[in-house]
Amino acid sequence: MRVFLLLCLLALGNAKPYQPINVMDFMKNYDIMMSDLDDDEDDDDYEDENCPSGCHCSPRVVQCSDQGLISIPEKIPEDTVMIDLQNNDITEIKEDDFKGLQKLYGLFLINNKISKIHPRAFRNMDHLRLLYLSYNLLTEIPANLPRNVIELRFHENKINRIQKDAFKGLRKLHVLELGANPLANSGIELGAFNGLSTLYIGVAEAKLTSVPKDLPSSIIYLSLDYNKISKVEVEDFKRYKNLERLGLGFNQIKFVENGSFVSTPSIREIHLDNNRLKKVPPGLSSLRYLQVIFLHENKISGVGINDFCPIVPSVKKNLYIGISLFANPVNYWNIPPATFRCVSGRRGVQFGNFRKK
Repeated sequence: MRVFLLLCLLALGNAKPYQPINVMDFMKNYDIMMSDLDDDEDDDDYEDENCPSGCHCSPRVVQCSDQGLISIPEKIPEDTVMIDLQNNDITEIKEDDFKGLQKLYGLFLINNKISKIHPRAFRNMDHLRLLYLSYNLLTEIPANLPRNVIELRFHENKINRIQKDAFKGLRKLHVLELGANPLANSGIELGAFNGLSTLYIGVAEAKLTSVPKDLPSSIIYLSLDYNKISKVEVEDFKRYKNLERLGLGFNQIKFVENGSFVSTPSIREIHLDNNRLKKVPPGLSSLRYLQVIFLHENKISGVGINDFCPIVPSVKKNLYIGISLFANPVNYWNIPPATFRCVSGRRGVQFGNFRKK
């Protein structure tokens, strides 16, 4: 159930570059939202006169996007479940901006100019599950985040430091998006992710030079694409035994140490495309459940007969459905057909012409 929820959240919130979110889609697709609300009020009693000036309202939803707002509207109805404040000019979240909104489930503040959030701005928001603060000007993680939030998005802010216990108490958090921030390894304090059991963490488009070692051990999906990572070592993934999907594309990786993926026995998908590898990473043949490996746009000049498939066929539990090797200086006609004996079909391997740039 948790994995299914994770995939739903990622499907709805992974758009890039910035695209406005249709809040009503959340109302249609998240029946769980309404079941979480202990509310017997009749929606037929709703009146438009309760709607804040300049906003459009429907039962339990307040939509104030694209209104040029510089602050949070006043007199938001207390039974509001979702607030859409995307694409405005809001610069600050004050202490009482959301006072009394104890039934709020989703808060969308994407694409504003927020640089300051009061430490008590999210108090008493026990029902808040979705908090989107992407495309703002925050320099650090806000204090006292809602304790029951399941999805937090800080994509493309100015965060360069994550302090110890930054997410303290967020035991239900499943999705944490930190991509496109100027975050280096030195900016992640030891213990920054204490107490989290997060399933997905995204730190793509940052300034990482190595795989972070102190992320939650629970993660099943880790996105580190578009960084400056130059090598992968055995120690990198020892903590992440539940990992199933790994994104390392568009880095500067030249070397993958043998045994680097041994600690991730359930891994199903690895992205190592657009790097500087000269050979297929060692140890892939021992990954029983690996189905997708992206290696295109590297410098791989040769492929060994046992690089992908184990010698003993029964060791492989899942056949490959995707191996990409195009845009590498490898002559595919020199590769023995048996090299891909554990691929589900002919279309599972992608080659292409290599052109020197």
